[in-house]
Amino acid sequence: MGKGKGVSSKTHTQKQLDDYANQNNPNNKAYQARISNMKSSVKHAKSIAKNKAKKQAKHESEYGVMYPLDWMCYSNPYDFE
Repeated sequence: MGKGKGVSSKTHTQKQLDDYANQNNPNNKAYQARISNMKSSVKHAKSIAKNKAKKQAKHESEYGVMYPLDWMCYSNPYDFE
């Protein structure tokens, strides 16, 4: 039984096997393109998260916190009367 890594020539064509080999060979343009795409997508996701956090902080500074605070969630509300 195989290790589960790679592709099988029993289930894939020679063209598919060649494409897989090219995408996993560090000396190939397809591999370098795949790696650069992965890096750029991670950078893009981080920038989106950063912008979302800035937007949330601006909203909270203008309108206040719109959700209950932790100390109110885990305590009895009647203790403060």
